[in-house]
Formats: sequence, C-alpha cells, structure tokens
Amino acid sequence: MKTYKLNDGAMPAIGLGTWKMDDGVATQAVQQAIEVGYRHIDCAAIYNNEADVGAAFSSVISGSSVSRESLWVTSKLWCNRHQPEMVMPALKKTLVDLKLDYLDLYMIHWPIVFRHDLERPESGSDFVPLSKVPLESTWQALEACVDAGLCRNLGVCNFNTDNLAKIVSVAKHAPSVNQVECHPFLKQERLKSYCDDHNILIVAYSPLGSGDRPERMRADSDPNLFDEPVLQEVATEQGCTIGQAVLSWLLQRGMVAIPKSSNPGRMKENLDAATVELTADQVQRINGIERQHRYVHGKFWEQPGSPYTAAGIWGDD
Repeated sequence: MKTYKLNDGAMPAIGLGTWKMDDGVATQAVQQAIEVGYRHIDCAAIYNNEADVGAAFSSVISGSSVSRESLWVTSKLWCNRHQPEMVMPALKKTLVDLKLDYLDLYMIHWPIVFRHDLERPESGSDFVPLSKVPLESTWQALEACVDAGLCRNLGVCNFNTDNLAKIVSVAKHAPSVNQVECHPFLKQERLKSYCDDHNILIVAYSPLGSGDRPERMRADSDPNLFDEPVLQEVATEQGCTIGQAVLSWLLQRGMVAIPKSSNPGRMKENLDAATVELTADQVQRINGIERQHRYVHGKFWEQPGSPYTAAGIWGDD
C-alpha cells in the first residue's frame, strides 16, 4: 500500500472511515477491516463509536495479529471543545475510548465553535464566533498535545484556504493534513493547489458520494456518482468497479481516501483500488466531470442567529 510521509510517520493511502457506524457495528467492522489488510482507521469523537472502535483495537493488538505501531489511527476534536483548556482533556478522553496511548493524527473537525455543554447546537445563540475562540488558539492547544506525546501529527478538516492560512501563520507544528470532501463531482483544485504549496496532504472523505449520509445532508437534486457515464466507461475499460476507479483517481492525484464500509467484500474491493492504474486519458476524462457539488454541504450550520454560513466555511474554494 502506498503511504505518504507526514511530520512523524507515514499515512496509508486508503483508510477505513467510521462515520455512521452505529449500534456496535464499528467493533466488528474495524476488526474485519484490519483482517483484510487495512492499517489506517479514521475516527472522530462525534461519531459516538470510539469505544466500539477501541474494542476492536484492543482485540487485534492483544491477539498479536497486528502491532500498535503498524496502525495509523486518526481522530478529531469536536466543535464544543475548541476552548484551549478543553483540547487536551478531549484528546485524553478519545485515547481512553480507543484504548490507545497516542494518536497518529489529531485534527480540528470543523472551523466552527459552539457551547461546550452541547453535542450539537440547538439554536443560533448556541454558537460561539471565531472572534471569541480563534482557530489559532485552538491550534496552539493541539500543539501542546504533540509536545506531551499524545499525538504525532496535527491536521484540520473542512478548512478553506483562508482558515488554513491562519493556522500556517502561527504553527510551530505545521498542519500535515486537511480532510475535506473530494470526488469527481468536487475536485477541490484550488484548495489542492494551496495544500500542495504548503506540504499539506488532502484526505478525501465521502470519496464515493456517501450514499448513506444523514437526511439533513440530502436533496432530491443530488447527483449519483455511480450513474455517471464517464465513470462507468472507465470502470469497464479497466475491468474494475466504479468505486475502484474513483479511488484510484484520487490516489493518482496524490490524495488519501477514506471510504466507509462495514461489508468485508466491499472493504477488500476498496483496498484493492490501490492496484488499479488509470491511464492519463482516463484521468483527464474523470477530471472533466466536475460539477462543484457538495454532499456534505454545510448548510446545517446556518441556523438563525448563527455566525456561520456554508459560503463562509467554504470560501472561494
């Protein structure tokens, strides 16, 4: 499996996403993923399944099937823990749940802040503007976590170039990763150019369109990646699945992909995408699909009175 060298360690190019793995599914899914060859597992506190993922880690590590050092584990700081004094306790809680001594990567989940006593905001007044809790102060609290040995690399999720620039301007430990939605309907070319210039790796979430995303993120007009004729043609030419063609396209652009699946056969299929080599012509044809369409659109942050808007989150990217 191809890997990307970060500040400390190397991230495998295909990982397992654990978003939406509810009701205990995550334990078995992560165990099965590791059994079929995954060594990169992407987690987050807000997924509310880190204890289940931790049970899988405990099982496979204690059973000596894999070592902790062979795994790459990522988690994310939720929006109600941006206050600097809350950052390290939040990471320590994640480590307890995951049954680990350290993370390979810890990230700011969204450039959004709201009240610490809420898991999700209930009204616009629950939000806290970035002028009161700047991203720079949250980042510096994350850097203390690196210095304490609790995580080895730092990153962000859902950051536009302007927000990335704020972090880059103050960082002692530079951001290694920006995790954003990316697929043939949303190529993220401007953002990728900025990240390439600053040695920031893009990790693509929802790389296959997140067909099981929550209702709050759905619209009748959403296009389906698997209905796209160009992707169907490329998959036929390569003798692979559409999903494998998309994942290969992302890897050939120098990105990491974290598709989510709890089906062992589909997990293996996604992992095997690393062996698919698209031709230059096929890459160009997929590049031409661009629709500037987001499945995770960010409009759910636009409650009346909220200081955040989807347009503000994504900026010109």
